[in-house]
Amino acid sequence: MHRRRRTALLLSAAIVAAPLLTACGNDAHPGAAAVVGGQRITVAQLESRVNEVRTAQRAAVTDDAQYAQAVAQTGSLARDTLHGMVLDKVLHRAAEDAGITVSRREVQEMRAGLEQQAGGAKGLETAWLQQYGIPPQRLDENLRLQLEAQKLATELGTNTSQPAFWNALSKASKTLDVDLNPRYGNWDAQKVARVDAKTPWVREISAAGTQQTT
Repeated sequence: MHRRRRTALLLSAAIVAAPLLTACGNDAHPGAAAVVGGQRITVAQLESRVNEVRTAQRAAVTDDAQYAQAVAQTGSLARDTLHGMVLDKVLHRAAEDAGITVSRREVQEMRAGLEQQAGGAKGLETAWLQQYGIPPQRLDENLRLQLEAQKLATELGTNTSQPAFWNALSKASKTLDVDLNPRYGNWDAQKVARVDAKTPWVREISAAGTQQTT
């Protein structure tokens, strides 16, 4: 269970959130939050994913103060969610390159085992939401990715914390030529991670917006 949790933490969007930035600063891909392998992750798709998490958080707590606290603790949710969406695609590509597939039955078996450990389906859904920012409707999708990660590590004769595993993801990342909207940062293919962009114009616009609202 500890290994699965570590893997989920590595491959899921960490809930820690910034306000959504609906405008696109990348003229080459208007309306895109990121382009991965030539396919766009739109700002609308990113907003939808963030709203799924917020809706699940709201449903999980009935107290307004508790919900406000949950939101406050997830201060960069948009950027972290985008990181997770991109990383999921990178992992899937690395698994495909290694000839790895995951069946629906394998996902169901993994979920059944985790539910037993978590005290039922609701317990598992709550744990995945609180720990990894995965809403209930994305749970099976996430478990499929966990299985892909485990199988890829096994194929490489390593585990998900070792350089060999991340080198495979780095190779897939470079192949996919990930391009992030600079408002959300940059993608470091070597580190297989989103990093904050050093773009003065973004800071200038943000500062100007702050001055106007004061």
